[in-house]
Amino acid sequence: MWIMYAIGSAFFAGITAILAKCGIRKTDSDVATAIRTIVVLLFSWLMVLITGTWVGITKIDGKTLLFLVLSGLATGASWLCYFHALQKGDVNKVVPIDKSSTVFTILLALIFLHEGLTWGKAASIILIGVGTLLMVSSDLPNGTCSPEGIKASFRVSRKEHSAEKEQQASGWLVYAVLSAVFASLTAILGKVGITGIDSNLGTAIRTMVVLVMAWLMVLISGKSQEVKKIQKKELGFIVLSGLATGASWLCYYRALQGGPASVVVPIDKLSILITIAFSWIVFHEKLTKKSALGVACITAGTVLLAVI
Repeated sequence: MWIMYAIGSAFFAGITAILAKCGIRKTDSDVATAIRTIVVLLFSWLMVLITGTWVGITKIDGKTLLFLVLSGLATGASWLCYFHALQKGDVNKVVPIDKSSTVFTILLALIFLHEGLTWGKAASIILIGVGTLLMVSSDLPNGTCSPEGIKASFRVSRKEHSAEKEQQASGWLVYAVLSAVFASLTAILGKVGITGIDSNLGTAIRTMVVLVMAWLMVLISGKSQEVKKIQKKELGFIVLSGLATGASWLCYYRALQGGPASVVVPIDKLSILITIAFSWIVFHEKLTKKSALGVACITAGTVLLAVI
């Protein structure tokens, strides 16, 4: 039965980006993130109640709470950047960059937690990194990545597009990279923060911080009025994306209870394949040969990382 929960976790995680993309076509991404976090928060505390770990609140010390808050801030920043990237870029390109947070996490763990770097981890980093680059650059003409190609691209770009349009076109990449960086910081800070408490309780507390941060961003940026302008259809997709995230968490932890982590984790990480499949079905985003090779590299790197 646990294998079905693992597959369910990957499925719900995979469709989260698709549902979110459908919900932010006209809705501001910051507002969508704030609303979605409410749903995720409800699910995270539901998990705490189901597992009965709420009694551990009284045992949280100052250091643990501090790192949970910092981890929550990093999570909030990652989500805000991720939704900005999804709003501006293709799902097929944003998701692989976000998933590359695994690479940043390994490197940060090596620096700050002094975790060793084996040949297997090094090979995984290379595969995931190469795969991500292949997917991001898949829509560029041949030779664009060379110095001459880059210069030519900039010359053509200046003639054909305004500076504002250029910034909007490339803006998703910056947000996607920041999303991956903050996601990796979340993992490092979260690892320290949940040392003395149950992971479900730590997630619930961290999500509370994300909720406060997300709504502060909405208020500070003066976007609170945008909430009233959200179309019912997009609001439905935003809520569904939050429900998908919560369902993924519930399935993931249920799978870990009954099955080996060495099998559950790689199945969950391969949610990128589901995302890509649905992006083709829903948004008609097709994979080029280079993109397909990139997916294969990311998949191989993820599986290798899980089995070493």
